[in-house]
Amino acid sequence: MPELPEVETVRRGLAKVMEGARIVSVEQRRPDLRFPFPPRFGERLQGRTIGGLARRAKYLLAHLDDGLTLISHLGMSGSWRIERDGGSELPGRFHHERSTARPHDHVVLRLEPTAGGPARVIFNDPRRFGFMLFAEPGKLGEHPLMAGLGVEPTGNTLDGALLARLFRDRRAPLKAALLDQRLIAGLGNIYVCEALWRAKLSPLRAAGSIVPKSGRAGAASERLATAVREVIADAIAAGGSSLRDYRQADGELGYFQHSFSVYDREGEACRHPGCRGTVMRTVQSGRSTFHCVSCQR
Repeated sequence: MPELPEVETVRRGLAKVMEGARIVSVEQRRPDLRFPFPPRFGERLQGRTIGGLARRAKYLLAHLDDGLTLISHLGMSGSWRIERDGGSELPGRFHHERSTARPHDHVVLRLEPTAGGPARVIFNDPRRFGFMLFAEPGKLGEHPLMAGLGVEPTGNTLDGALLARLFRDRRAPLKAALLDQRLIAGLGNIYVCEALWRAKLSPLRAAGSIVPKSGRAGAASERLATAVREVIADAIAAGGSSLRDYRQADGELGYFQHSFSVYDREGEACRHPGCRGTVMRTVQSGRSTFHCVSCQR
């Protein structure tokens, strides 16, 4: 499933075409994806202008000129594709057969004006685990998908002091706490593994153990906050990680997977200078955790 950096990369690619454009027509080719489409889905979108394209956690948010917000999620295999009249794809080429298989094109938005002329923005999802829902005007924050989300792991809001407040007295494993969307929104398995490796913290230790008795930020929480912010920023800069079905909106590959230090490197030597340990794989709550038992304490 695409994680936050992949979704942010998709948002940036789509924003160049979608922001400020008018939705001229909507072609909905099936009644549902993971969930049924909202009633009057195409009718409510047609004629609306997209004021802005945002992201919250792993959700894409298209803010429309009537106050309505279109919430979309990529699910396991969903992707957005940009096409121009004549069939050209912008600006790169797709390399994954299922990404452009027409039977899996479920929603087509025709937009104008855009730089370069009219465009089609197409949602393709072979497994149909993605979805699109509406948040009514003025009620985005109250939407069930948004209401319980924690802080974003980007920018300076996430710091050692905040982690200390969030994790104090928590007995859950540190990795589980980082994946708790009610605490920090948008972190996924890959980047949590990478951040914990950078911070030299074990994913198995109790989350509360990184908080000093004073309850204030300590060296461990500061290291972890910095590692989380940096690994997310590095992944976004690299265009995300192209795993399984994921591609950017323009069809290009993400490259952060070539920079993995620990994820999916079971049995390989730890990359921390001077560490003689090896990467091991542990299963936590049904998910693979990759870490070095020698330097991650």
